Amino acid sequence: MTDLPKRTLDRLPLRWVLMDKIEAFASLVWPAKCHRTTGWLFLTPALLLVGILLIGLGYMLEYSLHELDLSSYRLKDAYTLGNYRYLLEQPVYLQVLLRTLLAASVVTLATLTLAFPYAYVMVRTSSSAWRKFLLVSLFLPFFIGQVVRAYGWLIILGKEGIINSALMSLGLPAMDLIYNYGAVVFGLVQYMLPFAVLLIVPAITAIGEDIELAAESLGANWLRAFWHVVLPMARPGLVGAGIVVFTLTMTDFAMPEILGGGTTDFIASAIYDSFFQLSNSGLGAALSIVLVTLGSILVAIVFRITGAGTLSIRQ
Repeated sequence: MTDLPKRTLDRLPLRWVLMDKIEAFASLVWPAKCHRTTGWLFLTPALLLVGILLIGLGYMLEYSLHELDLSSYRLKDAYTLGNYRYLLEQPVYLQVLLRTLLAASVVTLATLTLAFPYAYVMVRTSSSAWRKFLLVSLFLPFFIGQVVRAYGWLIILGKEGIINSALMSLGLPAMDLIYNYGAVVFGLVQYMLPFAVLLIVPAITAIGEDIELAAESLGANWLRAFWHVVLPMARPGLVGAGIVVFTLTMTDFAMPEILGGGTTDFIASAIYDSFFQLSNSGLGAALSIVLVTLGSILVAIVFRITGAGTLSIRQ
């Protein structure tokens, strides 16, 4: 563009000229011979974050191998597996772990069941107004923090909340809708739903509508085309969404604390109590390592069975 006559350059849009200047500056700073390393340059921030995470996990593993000295409330210098042995001997931690795994499984199944139709309608609808409404409804919860949303459910589901007030106005008894396992699961499903939809939408978008029409033209009704064509082709998005929802649910702290009211502890709550209530950083670190290890094993099993989600797609 710089070889064009000056009169022609003067007529070009300003943004084109600016982009030319930026491109020339980029070529000066990052010449063509460096282009082979551009991908690694983009990966550098992510690799740094992963490295920091691994360093933190290393420190956590080291802390988990030291027991608490009750005389000084400091970790002993000697290395031992006492914290892990204590976790195995106390049935309460096994109960908390099983409760967390059950909730993560239920929340994942319920979230995917609700998210897939939402994503399908948002992608396939021909009405731009309806699509915008669904998109705004999807992104709106991201502007509200998880704690605020949890307290919002307290206002709705509390003993004097909106639902119970309506029941009592009809002469019906109030219901215990909060501070129980069901309330925690409900709050987690509502919290995880936008994440699942955002991960499923690209998978459905990649499935051309003509593929469904071709299946129907071969004799399949809409339900059979959906079950045998759309769902299998959308598996990468479903796998990715399921893993994200499952891992986020396993590590969630706010919803069990607020909607559970201390009666439904998850493993994240047990880790918090170990660090800040019991002042036993060794035990809390051991719980953290158990959580990370268990989550990694489960994710590896899912990848082994179903594939690596969108990572298994090759261009």
